Amino acid sequence: MDKVNKDYRYSAEHEWVDSSTPAKVGLSQIAVDALGDVVYVDLPEAGTTVTAGEVCGEVESTKSVSEIYSPVTGTVVEANDAVVDDPAMLNSDPYGQAWLFTVEVESEGELLTPEEYAAAQDDED
Repeated sequence: MDKVNKDYRYSAEHEWVDSSTPAKVGLSQIAVDALGDVVYVDLPEAGTTVTAGEVCGEVESTKSVSEIYSPVTGTVVEANDAVVDDPAMLNSDPYGQAWLFTVEVESEGELLTPEEYAAAQDDED
């Protein structure tokens, strides 16, 4: 379970959310590893409303393009410009400096505990 941060909860689509206010959202190490070298990130802008389970951005790697799904419903407070300017940050620090955006949460989607998320990944292997 070394690729799952125990401080976060996860969507089935591999996004994580923390418990801060506003909440930070990012991509799991498992998702980043599957993507390979990330070369482009498109994030929702501040003021945008995101809806749990719906697409709100995308990540492009040398292998593929993957959609970003919001794990929560609410208003985006801030997009992480640093990760937009340097998408490779996702490969090196997906649980730290490479968070994607913050949200003033109105409601949560279906979120998994770290243990549930790790078990779901083990089932896919």
